[in-house]
Amino acid sequence: MFDIRKIQCNNIYNAVKQESNDEIANEIVYGKDGRSKNESNALWVNSTMKRLEEKFDKRTVKKIRMNCQCGYGMDKKIELVKELVSESSSLEELGNLEKAKKAGLSFKDGDLYLQFNFCPCPMLEEVERLESYTWCQCTTGYSKKLFEAAFKCEVDVELLKSIKAGDDICLMKIIPYGKIW
Repeated sequence: MFDIRKIQCNNIYNAVKQESNDEIANEIVYGKDGRSKNESNALWVNSTMKRLEEKFDKRTVKKIRMNCQCGYGMDKKIELVKELVSESSSLEELGNLEKAKKAGLSFKDGDLYLQFNFCPCPMLEEVERLESYTWCQCTTGYSKKLFEAAFKCEVDVELLKSIKAGDDICLMKIIPYGKIW
């Protein structure tokens, strides 16, 4: 069975360990003396992000969270974006394809955006509200991996809005750094 909590615990642990050590990774994921192991998902998400934000600077927090993406359903999404690339010759064309719009992509003022009118993260189903954008940096990592695979170039992803953090939509700016066509 798909256990998103277990996947996120492992992903966060490994990403934190890359930036520190086992002891800090364990404390971030499970809390002091393992006290967070029995927290509800909603409480665990916010408490874990708080511990992460207290231990690391913003740049490192973003890097850690971007490395936590679960990859859920990635292959189908890569195929879709590759298909959109093959049916277009520029970001503007891609963002204006009907199939792209249905997937949440749009092109405005020279930039490509990915928007969701719902929270796509299965871990946040029980979370009423996030205290910061930190958790959602996982989604920017997911989107970076997705678009780099489809565009075959380096991509940066900027988180602009998050429904779970109180915004009306989830919105990311997709910034490719290379030739796509």
